Amino acid sequence: MSTKLQVDRRRLSHAYILSASGREECLDMARRLSAAVLCSGEGSEACGRCRDCRKALSGIHPDVTVISRLSSAKGGEHADIRVAQIQEMVKDSYVLPSESERKVYVIDQAETMNEAAQNAALKLLEEPPSRLVLALCTVNANALLPTVRSRCVELSESSAADGADSESAGLARQYIACLATGSRWELCRFCTANEGMDAASALSFVYALADGAAAILSGREPNPGLDNAALVRLCALSRRCAGYMKNYTGVKHIFGLLAVAMFGSDE
Repeated sequence: MSTKLQVDRRRLSHAYILSASGREECLDMARRLSAAVLCSGEGSEACGRCRDCRKALSGIHPDVTVISRLSSAKGGEHADIRVAQIQEMVKDSYVLPSESERKVYVIDQAETMNEAAQNAALKLLEEPPSRLVLALCTVNANALLPTVRSRCVELSESSAADGADSESAGLARQYIACLATGSRWELCRFCTANEGMDAASALSFVYALADGAAAILSGREPNPGLDNAALVRLCALSRRCAGYMKNYTGVKHIFGLLAVAMFGSDE
């Protein structure tokens, strides 16, 4: 499930703890926070359309650095994030950004930082450069030192998802209802009416489409009249659209695909 963070760009904190049920959900939150921090558009929230937003949401912005557990000699990952990694991050934080006014550091699986690493991060939390935003992604915020948590704004998956996901789910139900009519015109009308939404909202929508189709297949939601084969195709198409968006495909192209693919070959 995708989440849309409601972060006021005029009141940014220097550090956030992003909590979610899984690693990918945490990283998705971090990409959306990065877009809010680096957005070059106007307004109090990320526009989702500017170059900085698109790069941040795609995970390719040069001013966003992700710190993860290092690979071990045996081919797996080390059990924890080492103090040397955090010390290197602290040094790099004083280097000017490449393209934007700020830099974002994302600590993936922050709960795996050992105590020395957390204390090294604490030094940066206490005296951060003005252009720095630090995001600690974790499935267990309780594993972080109290001194670290006290210096961060905590955002959870549930609090971030409530407003945006309900809107996305509603739009997904409308799309599925249009599809169930069997009318190409109805589906094209829906897609044309919504193709102007920002990239973040569009990504949330296609995730909601996949969730909605899966819910109907499992019997958790009523079926408006689609056969199982169509629902399976919709699940696959939605996930493919999400992958396209993460590789820089524009929103209009995504809605164009959604308008025609379910009624015939889109290859």
